[in-house]
Amino acid sequence: MAKSPVCGWTLENAARRRGAMRIAGVDEVGRGPLFGPVVAAAVILVPGCHLPGLNDSKKLTERKRNEFDPEIRANAIAWAIAAVDAETIDRINIRQASLLAMRRAVEQLALSPDHLLIDGRDTIDWSCTQQAVIHGDATRIPIAAASVLAKVYRDRLLVELDATFPGYGLARHKGYPCPEHLAALLTLGRKGVGELITAQRTAIQEGIATL
Repeated sequence: MAKSPVCGWTLENAARRRGAMRIAGVDEVGRGPLFGPVVAAAVILVPGCHLPGLNDSKKLTERKRNEFDPEIRANAIAWAIAAVDAETIDRINIRQASLLAMRRAVEQLALSPDHLLIDGRDTIDWSCTQQAVIHGDATRIPIAAASVLAKVYRDRLLVELDATFPGYGLARHKGYPCPEHLAALLTLGRKGVGELITAQRTAIQEGIATL
């Protein structure tokens, strides 16, 4: 039986040997849902900080993600979160929206990074060296940290929207196309979806402003 990958510092250490000093992990969440924004985070961690058990946010329980969230922030030299709303996703497509969210997150870092470790196959439009790392959220500590911050933020946003617009089950499924969500769309139709999108955009703006 193959062992699960363990998050480590290998790529970050290699980048440091090449002269990089401010290495940011970057990841996004929200590419699969039918509702809600795509959210990205960028994190520059204290080199070698100890975050035992950190992994891809999808592999952690909600409780563990919520425990890691403040711990990651406390061990970060800089971190930032950015979101792209559903209207923009529909206009430019989910892949481009994901790249835009990641670029915005990097742009908002208090310190400009000199190297990026990005989950997936794509790099972003940013003027420093970059590495796209497939399954990076499960193997690279800085990317896993970004994954957790983005996931916790997005989940909390959907819980807030569920309180304003009950019936869609947003707090439970976070907008993913599960049977409950599909059934709610059939039962409730798209009534209120425009208001949901407006509320989502407001929540994104207010949430990021108060992080």
